[in-house]
Amino acid sequence: MTVKNPPARLGPLPRFQIGRWVQRPDWLRAFLIACALCAVTTAVNALISPLRADSVWGKVYGVLATILMLAALALAVRRRTMRLGIGRTQTWVQVHVYGGALFMILTLMHDGFRWPRERLTWWLLVLSAWVTVSGLVGVALRKWIPRLLTSGLRIEVIYDRVPDLVAEVKKRAEALAASASMPVLDFYRENMASTLAAPHVRLIYFFDITGGIQSRMKNFDYLRKLLSAEERERFAELENLYRTKLEIDAHYTLQRALRWWLVAHVPVSVLLALLVVIHLVAVVYY
Repeated sequence: MTVKNPPARLGPLPRFQIGRWVQRPDWLRAFLIACALCAVTTAVNALISPLRADSVWGKVYGVLATILMLAALALAVRRRTMRLGIGRTQTWVQVHVYGGALFMILTLMHDGFRWPRERLTWWLLVLSAWVTVSGLVGVALRKWIPRLLTSGLRIEVIYDRVPDLVAEVKKRAEALAASASMPVLDFYRENMASTLAAPHVRLIYFFDITGGIQSRMKNFDYLRKLLSAEERERFAELENLYRTKLEIDAHYTLQRALRWWLVAHVPVSVLLALLVVIHLVAVVYY
């Protein structure tokens, strides 16, 4: 756990700026151009012949979608070959994000924008939508969460160490409370013990970390005024431990969201790739 300088209270969030969310505007422009080409191609296809998966047009869309899916999955390969220096990481990330979105568009074009009748193609469409949407959610989380963690907290916490840190904070707080006066001990039992017992997920941290912590710290204000100077010093230590626990909870909440996003996105992506292979084999074989 690393302690940083105490942060100032967060002001209003700045207005949306594309530079905050899009690191490579040239990739976004290329993606929008590709989307426009897909729209024009679909319109021309519809004028010439019906939109069908088994037509020449539909097969071309399917092949292109498969290529884009493989390109998006290549990010996982890139992460395992970083020592080989195969391309820049940022380039692979852009391919993964925009290639995955175009994959979904071409999948819809391949199906003729119709709800599939066969079970396999139904699963392919549903899983494609899941992977695309969860991927976009992941992009937003990876932009939003690090900004929250670096702007609203005094400490830096490794997710895997959260249980040990919570146990350490709880142990120190219990020792302080046990040696304090009865009002402080009662306050600890009523207002602190449950919070210090285990890591807690608090949804407020997704929107306002500082405000979420400050609102829970107000309980300390009243009792502090009634304590002697000696008791106030001990009480201040308890207050600092409590704030530290709340900040650990903030890290736990936000980093846990990223962990669960990986669980929701990566296994489904692998399953989708396997079903695409099965679909290709079935088309070629039959």
